[in-house]
Amino acid sequence: MNSQRPVNLDLRTIKLPITGVTSFLHRVSGIILFLGLGFMLYALSKSLGSEEGFAEVKACLTSPLAKFIAWGLLSALLYHLVAGVRHLIMDMGIGETLEGGKLGSKIVIVISVVVIVLAGVWIW
Repeated sequence: MNSQRPVNLDLRTIKLPITGVTSFLHRVSGIILFLGLGFMLYALSKSLGSEEGFAEVKACLTSPLAKFIAWGLLSALLYHLVAGVRHLIMDMGIGETLEGGKLGSKIVIVISVVVIVLAGVWIW
């Protein structure tokens, strides 16, 4: 197929629908969780290894940067969880229409913002 239509590859000018935004964020949150898993497992291993290791991890987590990183990882986990539940609901045949998909995406964003803010309050 030879098309003469112009192709716009500038990501700054492409406007994704809300369903595309939530799908993209779901993938990004999964990547963040995968990359952060090594650090989380290292901290868990160190904290369970000895009392000194636990004290080191606890002291490290008192810094503002570590709290911010922990909040970021927790935010990724919470968003991924909420968006994953949406996918499970859609697998049951609920919200598969265009309007249902848009409504589901809006609900995912609202619930995610609420639980992420609550996680920030809990961490700080």
